[in-house]
Amino acid sequence: MTDAHKQTILVVDDAPANIDLLVNTLKADYNVKAATRGERALQIVRSGDPPDMILLDIMMPGVDGFEVCRQLKEDFTTRHIPVIFVTAKIGIEDEIRGFELGAVDYITKPISPPVVQARVRTQLALYDQNRVLDGKVREQTARLHETRLRIIQRLGRAAEYKDNETGLHVIRMSHYSHLLGEAVGMSATEAELLLNAAPMHDIGKIGIPDRILQKPGKLDAEEWAIMQTHSQIGADILGDAGDSDLLEMARIVALTHHEKWDGSGYPNGLVAEAIPRVGRIVAIADVFDALTSERPYKRAWPVEQAVALLKDGAGSHFDPQLVPAFLSVLPQVLDIQARYAEQMPNDHTVP
Repeated sequence: MTDAHKQTILVVDDAPANIDLLVNTLKADYNVKAATRGERALQIVRSGDPPDMILLDIMMPGVDGFEVCRQLKEDFTTRHIPVIFVTAKIGIEDEIRGFELGAVDYITKPISPPVVQARVRTQLALYDQNRVLDGKVREQTARLHETRLRIIQRLGRAAEYKDNETGLHVIRMSHYSHLLGEAVGMSATEAELLLNAAPMHDIGKIGIPDRILQKPGKLDAEEWAIMQTHSQIGADILGDAGDSDLLEMARIVALTHHEKWDGSGYPNGLVAEAIPRVGRIVAIADVFDALTSERPYKRAWPVEQAVALLKDGAGSHFDPQLVPAFLSVLPQVLDIQARYAEQMPNDHTVP
């Protein structure tokens, strides 16, 4: 099997000797990446080329293995990646905690290479089976998904109609979000969830007075403060998602898509990776479509000008890793833009 077709394993351990042993055990069958700190492991996973599996030590300085696993499993864009803890810390409480955090297995140190190879092979096979099963489930329920998507799009359009927007905006930006999610390693299932959830990003505008939403001039400070509440209103409308991953993602997107990487956004002034990545993805998709769309109060920006704004905002407004990823799928974005081009005034038909 060529390297290009090998699955990738990320080994995380603060002891170089342990990394060398695991790399030598796995390198014949897999592409192997390594990190000696939890922080670096998170950067690698979020880089846009995520591994197929992570072998993760628990006891590390700084961010330990439990915290790395927790962050990965709480993030819709990385929670599908199987994690195996490789550790000498194997008390029953530690084992239970690891499984509760979402780990799929434990391997104890000192490791046995045949055991490592067998456990990795087994868990990757299960992971592949789950991906195939997800695909079959999506195929069998395609009509249901389509119906649900159209309902959600129409709810999103309720807010857009109040804000001099068209229903096509929520369709375009949701597809842009889906593309960007896939580009940074989201599973097919999670990317489809984002496609369904993104149209709800501005649902909170339903709670903003028309005199503010439809004001032709610039908002004053008091009006702007009211406008900013639409993020929290949207999260409140979507409410407790219960066991619905779709509604939970939609709530997160509604609440966080106006946060900015440098902490200057709203409603909570979150900074950098404290902003859920689905919120950061939708922020880019939403802004790009808003800039490149014509509205009663503005002309559409040329694509080149909108791209320049995204580049200028990388590291301040936008996640600096997500902007290049978005630009890498720009040809597909422009195809979607053309497919769902604006209709004649007052024609808001959803394709």
